[in-house]
Amino acid sequence: MALEFSERVRRIPVYPAAGAYALPEDVALLASNESPYPPIPAVIDAVSAVLGGLNRYPDPTNAKLRGALSDRYGIPAAHIAIGNGSCDVLLAAGEALLEPGAELVYAWPSFSVYPHLAAASGATAITVALNDRDEHDLDAMAREITAATRLVIVCNPNNPTSTALPADAIASFVEQVPRHVCVIVDEAYCEFNTLDDPDTTLDLLKRHRNVVLLRTFSKVYGLCGLRVGFGLCGSDEFVTAVNQVRQPFFCNAAAQAAAIEALRHQDEVNARVERTIVARVDVEEGLRELGIEPAESQANFCWFDLPVPDGEEPAEVEARVVRGLGERGVLVRAGNALGRAGALRVTYGTPGQNARFLRELGALL
Repeated sequence: MALEFSERVRRIPVYPAAGAYALPEDVALLASNESPYPPIPAVIDAVSAVLGGLNRYPDPTNAKLRGALSDRYGIPAAHIAIGNGSCDVLLAAGEALLEPGAELVYAWPSFSVYPHLAAASGATAITVALNDRDEHDLDAMAREITAATRLVIVCNPNNPTSTALPADAIASFVEQVPRHVCVIVDEAYCEFNTLDDPDTTLDLLKRHRNVVLLRTFSKVYGLCGLRVGFGLCGSDEFVTAVNQVRQPFFCNAAAQAAAIEALRHQDEVNARVERTIVARVDVEEGLRELGIEPAESQANFCWFDLPVPDGEEPAEVEARVVRGLGERGVLVRAGNALGRAGALRVTYGTPGQNARFLRELGALL
């Protein structure tokens, strides 16, 4: 007889992870929005320095990391939530805020983890379609907020569509949200956004206790493998609540050491952003030469619809192209699993990887 799991488990969708982990080293990994560049040597040295103490638990308060983030962003350390990746903070927010009868509002397509929050808690998910530019429709989202709404999520730049809205549009939206509703602005890719300085949204925290800016060391800092993210919060209430619903020691010692050291090298962050913007321009120009118009990217990846020949379905074309690229050593993400059939999400890699992707895509089309 099979094990009988809870209804809660049966509701939660399976995260659409990329299947790249057992592939040969010469594969172009453009599926998971990782940085193609390894951590800088100083970060590796910082990790090495703590390995001899792995017989001890990591600091459960993350005091040094929160202090470093407080210095970097100018907000109180007590207003900073640390997590095993930003997803950890996000899922804990769902656990702390949502329950049956409550509502969660977010755009779609957007980050694949958002559906987990309502499914796990029994809350109702209210999804709002993106506009015709693949951006959040903030006016439509505001209209969906009711007395039952507990949490609203704005992903900016948006994953998977790569688009972003200016900070003043986000600020105007937040002004419309009732004070008892938590607003998470998921800014995992904010460093790549050229519409505004990434620090512009910090002003929201001074005016709104209900706002959380969710950020990560996984992307521009290149620390995906260590899993460390954080939330910059308008008050300490959110931090206390998410810590209550999680296991202790949710951020390991190596991750804390790496993140602290990485914050000391903002010049390297700027250099990586510049390389990404060059890659963005190159890939977008290459796609247009193939007759494809991508969304206006403000991230380290692009999003576009594949051309669909007469008589074929978008999902069929997508599956064929993804399979063909994989056979040619290029891994990308299929749009069907991310919310729209017939689309692809492609991370910007090294110049050689980007050229390889465009060459193989052109051959397939």
